[in-house]
This record gives sequence, structure tokens and C-alpha cells, in this order.
Amino acid sequence: MPKLRILILDDEPIVGKRLKPALGKAGHEVDAVESAEEALRLIDQNEYDIVVSDIRMEGADGLDVLRHATARSPRTKVIMITGYATVEVARQALTMGAFDFIAKPFRLEDLRAAIARAAAKLEQEGAGAG
Repeated sequence: MPKLRILILDDEPIVGKRLKPALGKAGHEVDAVESAEEALRLIDQNEYDIVVSDIRMEGADGLDVLRHATARSPRTKVIMITGYATVEVARQALTMGAFDFIAKPFRLEDLRAAIARAAAKLEQEGAGAG
């Protein structure tokens, strides 16, 4: 799998603390933040391959981040995570361009699998261009 630039957004600090080293160990460059505002700022400054975002947070939410990330870089794959997994929210996120959807609590393996699928899709799209 190629080295990916990944942004993790979750308002529970433990999520970023756990995921950042786990994904970093796999050779990815990982930023982890706890507020949508900070995520939006980073998305403006960097080009991420994958954004992993919680949906429900104070202030701006994951859907705002999804909208912003895909508008800024259509190739960015956004994986939504939520403890409030309803079919409606999942459908809304996917309709808005989310690549995948994971319900909390999730295992690291679930996220790794989603990231691998997103990486494969990025590679496929990259190979098709030019």
C-alpha cells in the first residue's frame, strides 16, 4: 500500500491517540485533531488522501468536514465514523460523497480495511489519469 496522508478528526481525544500511532506504524503520515474547525484549517493547508471524521461533534460537524474536504480535493476519500449509526445518516453521508461509513465502536482492523479500500480506489483513479 502506498504511503498515505491521513487526517483523523474525532472529538474524543482517545480516538486520535490510538489511531495516529497505529496508522503511522503502517508508514502513513497522520494528523489527528479534535475539532472540525481545526480539521477545516488543516484541509485548507494540506492535501490529504484520506480523511477519517466523526459525524457528531460540537460546532461544525463531520458532514461540514466531508463537504469541505471533497470540495477542496475531489480525490480525497472521506471515511465517516459515528456512534449514532442510523441508515439515514449513513445514506446522507454517502450521498454527499463519503467513501465509507464505520459505526462505533469499531476495531482498528475495520478502519484499516476501509483505508485499504480507499487506497486501492485512489490508486485505480491515479492509474486512469494521464
